Amino acid sequence: MPTELGILTTSRCTYVLYAPNEREVLAVTNKSDDNTTVNLEEARKFGRVSEDNHVFVIVEGEDFVVGQVPEAKTADEALAYFARKFQNVESQVALLESRVENKAPAADTQKAVEQLASQLAKRDMVGDYTKLTERLAALTSKIAERAEEETKESEAKRAQALEAREAIVSEAEKIAAQDEDKIHWKNSSNRMNELFEEWKKVQRELFLPKAIEDELWKRFRAARTSFDKARRAHFSQLDAANAKAKKVKQGLIEEAEALSSSTDWAETTAKYRALMDRWKAAPRASRREDDALWAKFRAAQDKFFDARTAANAELDKEYEANLAVKEQLLQEARAILPVKDIKAAKAALEPILDRWDAAGRVPRKAVRRIEGELKKIQDEIHNAESAKWSKSDPEKKARANSMLTQLEGSIAGLEADLEKAQAGGNSNKIKKAQEALDARRQWLETLKASSSELNN
Repeated sequence: MPTELGILTTSRCTYVLYAPNEREVLAVTNKSDDNTTVNLEEARKFGRVSEDNHVFVIVEGEDFVVGQVPEAKTADEALAYFARKFQNVESQVALLESRVENKAPAADTQKAVEQLASQLAKRDMVGDYTKLTERLAALTSKIAERAEEETKESEAKRAQALEAREAIVSEAEKIAAQDEDKIHWKNSSNRMNELFEEWKKVQRELFLPKAIEDELWKRFRAARTSFDKARRAHFSQLDAANAKAKKVKQGLIEEAEALSSSTDWAETTAKYRALMDRWKAAPRASRREDDALWAKFRAAQDKFFDARTAANAELDKEYEANLAVKEQLLQEARAILPVKDIKAAKAALEPILDRWDAAGRVPRKAVRRIEGELKKIQDEIHNAESAKWSKSDPEKKARANSMLTQLEGSIAGLEADLEKAQAGGNSNKIKKAQEALDARRQWLETLKASSSELNN
């Protein structure tokens, strides 16, 4: 439905005006027939009728023959006939003025002005030609101004259209130029589709000359084509890699499933560790497929390890009695400490160790603790034996005596050096000689104390 701008009423007709961007449709409703009242007094200012009913129009003091109305009964009727024609043109001019005021397209309104000017040029009506011509001239000036405005608006719209398309093309080219190893394909693909929809929207709303439009479209299409080609190649390679990874891991799953019923706990556990290392080294498939493959692989492992755990639990129940025996043996072994007589301590520990071995295995969770407690007792006896041997080691005694002899000789030499320095009166040499002599004497005292312990 066209947008109505308003109503224009003239002496002859009522005109309904519509928005200029809706083809300047004008609906005209006649209010009266050809008997419309004409202001004859006003008409006589610009026209006259001869005795033979020829009508003349006066324009700037000059008479022009308008025509004849044979059926007219009076001169006024003949004059009114041509005055009505002029009033009709006046109404069209008024309507055109409203259209120009409402910014109708300059090309259309200028064409209408030219048509009306052509009608006035015929001089076949009666009315104020001078005034109406001036109104048309004023319209021509306003239409020229409107044409300049339209040119500026068109240039602004063209710049806006160019900027919008350039932005779309530039972003598409940037997406297509991304490093294929770093690109986020899903997000980039979605954005490229959004840019295509934006292109179509801008194309509908903002127009560009065909040559410029075509050039930008070529760039946009090239960017989309390049991106799509790279995306297809990427996913083709990904599919191939996924297929290879899937094949490798399906083989590992088959091996894991074949081992899942084994009761050779130690050997099979080692094999599962090796399978796990191979699984970690294998290439990854797509996340969804890799998760599904891992679930199968893990299920095979769980079946074996759950069975092993259940078997060990049964064994641990059997070994609880053995643990109680060894706890008692630990109490007996701790009574040997502290070690006062090494030989007696070793003799007391030996039957305990025999009974320890005879007691058998204990639950796995207790192995480290119970064995550690026994080792502490064994270490105490061993350390006592080592300490005794160190005190009676003949080699250590010989090394200590040799060092004593060397130190005593060194001290004698340093004492001689000190006497020479004192005789010479050189304070610096005296100080150095004294410090060296004091250090050797201290070392000698320490070595003598150690040697005394070894001899004892």
